[in-house]
Amino acid sequence: MALPLCFVLMPFGTKPDANGLLIDFDAVYQQLIAPAIRDAQLDPLRADEEMSGGIIHKPMYERLVLCEYAVADLTTANANVFYELGIRHAVRPWSTILVFAGGTRLPFDIAPLRGLPYTLDSSGKPGNVAAARAELVARLNVAKQQAQRDSPLFQLLDGLQPPDLARLQTDSFRDRVELSAQTKERLADARRRGVDAVREIESSLGDIGQAESAVVVDLFLSYRAVKAWSDMATLAGKMSKPLSATVMVQEQLALALNRLGEGERAEQILLDLIRRRGPSSETYGILGRVYKDRWSSAVKSNKPALARGMIERAITAYVSGFEADWRDAYPGINALTLMELRDPPDPRRLEILPVVRYAVSRRTAASRPDYWDYATLLELEVLASAEDRAMAALGDALAAARENWEPETTANNIHLIIDVRERRNELQPWVKEIEDALLDRAHVTVPKTGT
Repeated sequence: MALPLCFVLMPFGTKPDANGLLIDFDAVYQQLIAPAIRDAQLDPLRADEEMSGGIIHKPMYERLVLCEYAVADLTTANANVFYELGIRHAVRPWSTILVFAGGTRLPFDIAPLRGLPYTLDSSGKPGNVAAARAELVARLNVAKQQAQRDSPLFQLLDGLQPPDLARLQTDSFRDRVELSAQTKERLADARRRGVDAVREIESSLGDIGQAESAVVVDLFLSYRAVKAWSDMATLAGKMSKPLSATVMVQEQLALALNRLGEGERAEQILLDLIRRRGPSSETYGILGRVYKDRWSSAVKSNKPALARGMIERAITAYVSGFEADWRDAYPGINALTLMELRDPPDPRRLEILPVVRYAVSRRTAASRPDYWDYATLLELEVLASAEDRAMAALGDALAAARENWEPETTANNIHLIIDVRERRNELQPWVKEIEDALLDRAHVTVPKTGT
């Protein structure tokens, strides 16, 4: 028999608390919350990260209302989590457990509620896990007895009755959750097999506008992984309007349109996002890529005046992205590389490089580094002409690569650095070795010298 579902409301990834400590919420979930839920004979269910941005979609409402149990992590007073908690308290008299990192200052309306504090170590991961896990199991077991109401709405309003959630509806919801998980597994396999395999899964989903948001987003990103830019753009047009309007979908649509040669349309989407939502490292990062591609095209077309204008626009966009969030090294490293390629090199790169290095070093120390963290370090060391450190970062990057396009993207940036340094008579043969290794990892044929 299937175990009751326990939905987890919490932030994603690495987020800073009020004191500046970077908290690894994925580690909190994986090491503390999910194991405790399983120990209580419940089945943990966490929303996909894409579902937490922009607006709350139908699948999120279903999880909030229909999951028999829930755990809400109130650390950092995340606005989305509090909104979701309010929905949960409005429909479920009992079965919602509150947790938070010790030292969290809870808002006035939440402070009286009985929550479970947990400790964090200096790296932002949960500490004293065994004790916190045991206490969370105990509280979930109490909730299963439905002996006391934890929703203040049902505690304070006499006679208030929860909505009647039909058994058929909850069974149907569980079926959709399981189908969503299965489809995401199929998509992971399809990405390895190529675009036709991904298209086959899309055709099996039927009306995309009615499909579960998490599955549609995963399909969208699967097309990105196999460089099916046209399929991405077409899929965005099939999505429900609320989903297609989210920041993530609009940003990735702009990326796809730029790859399709529709840079002006991509630029307009990104500028509109910045006007409506304010500066963002991700949005500015993609905008920088739009200008960078225009610069590259102008160089190839021998249009030096246009190339100078476009590289300045690209640098400005990347710097704006880095200034929007100093923790995000992606726009910072791209700004540095273009500053190196500028003629003459931009003197600001000497000031920005150590800041970018610090940003990526903090990320690698406080969370689980991914490919882009190591790729950023690699590019930094190439720019700094530090061969030993660059080779060490190369090994880490090659091992962490998940999709072929990731090392290929880094190789393209390294090639630009090689090209400009050769023109300046600053040839460094070891940098070419790095480019070749990245292309080999991306399964791109490396032309042999002299052929």
